[in-house]
Amino acid sequence: MKNINFDIKQIPVLLKAFRSKLDRYASFIFIMCVLLIYGLLVYQISSLVNVKPNEEVITQQLKASNRPKIDQATINKIQQLEDQNVGVQSLFKAARDNPFQDN
Repeated sequence: MKNINFDIKQIPVLLKAFRSKLDRYASFIFIMCVLLIYGLLVYQISSLVNVKPNEEVITQQLKASNRPKIDQATINKIQQLEDQNVGVQSLFKAARDNPFQDN
């Protein structure tokens, strides 16, 4: 059995020996720390993704959000301007066409 008693003067020698052993495994310890942090991050994200919202909260949010309303006069004015301008008509027609279909 080793002697547990030691002098304070031995502490720097012991720390130097410990540091030399630690330097040998520094890259391994660094990689393990990075992997641990990555694993905790993935676990935290997966636990937050699986949380289901409460139905009361959903209802409150739906009631709180107001849908924008456009009056009929504005709709009629937009349609009138679209009919008058040929360039705008072609833009609207091009936007309605399927971009994945060859003409």
